[in-house]
Amino acid sequence: MASLGLSEREQAGCRDLLEFLETEELMALTDTITNRLVHPESRQEAIHAILVYSQSAEELLKRRKIYREIIFKYLAIQGIPVPPSSEKHQLIDRAKQYWNGQLTASSSKLEGKKPHTGSHEKSQKLPNDDIHDLGEEFCQWFFELLNSQHPFGVQCEETWGPQHFWEDAKMKFCYNTLEKNMEEYVGAEMVSLRLLSLVKEEYLLLNPNLNADGLKCTMSPHGLVLVAVAGTVHRGNTCLGVFEQIFGLIRCPIRENTWKIKFVNLKIVGQNALEPGKRIERPSIKYESNQLQALYDGKELSLTELQKF
Repeated sequence: MASLGLSEREQAGCRDLLEFLETEELMALTDTITNRLVHPESRQEAIHAILVYSQSAEELLKRRKIYREIIFKYLAIQGIPVPPSSEKHQLIDRAKQYWNGQLTASSSKLEGKKPHTGSHEKSQKLPNDDIHDLGEEFCQWFFELLNSQHPFGVQCEETWGPQHFWEDAKMKFCYNTLEKNMEEYVGAEMVSLRLLSLVKEEYLLLNPNLNADGLKCTMSPHGLVLVAVAGTVHRGNTCLGVFEQIFGLIRCPIRENTWKIKFVNLKIVGQNALEPGKRIERPSIKYESNQLQALYDGKELSLTELQKF
């Protein structure tokens, strides 16, 4: 049965894009698009249902499960050059132009290769642009999911919990309001619950600055991706201060295209902890990516080092 909404070339392109999704994401997307009327028993059945019941390629690509990173990787594999900073709607336009025959693939097309984030080869080195894209995509996902746990937050399709962390995950939390406080947590369950309590019980919202000065990413020689992000902390309509957060991400060897959190270092500085008359500056990460890697050198920051960060 052919889709009435997608052309043959759009179907082929969307099928390639959908192959990048995890099976559970495909099933969830099928439920959404078919209003739970179709119950596929395999990945291919799910992809077929998604293509059949999608009204248009644009409608499909705008779905939340079709991440910006997926469209970017697909275009890169097809040899369609796009700026790494492109927003999702711009990537959708490029994909539509490609499928409509308005764009021609360059000679750099990567035939048959999957995105770097899905590779399980021993060499896990990613190009700098890919590392930054991975970090940006991760932050968009993480903070949207975490903030959705706020009692008045916008609900998210995904579930918050320890499944997003490695079992031996660690969290170091330094906050400076009227005085400095330091906490440390070990284990996926404990780390997950402490982060959850920030938004669910303390009613905080973390707003990351994902512009060039607010996000820095790098990768260690051993495949650990470091993502450093700065932003503002809010409660209701009040800005309470700024935060700096560093994540250590390691690729999951079982689930393709999936990274899990190995450690989290979080520092919050309240506005009332600043010197009198001093205003909160635009939150930014002062370290360059190479300095961040040298600072960690394959190990986590101590609480003392975290205070200085």
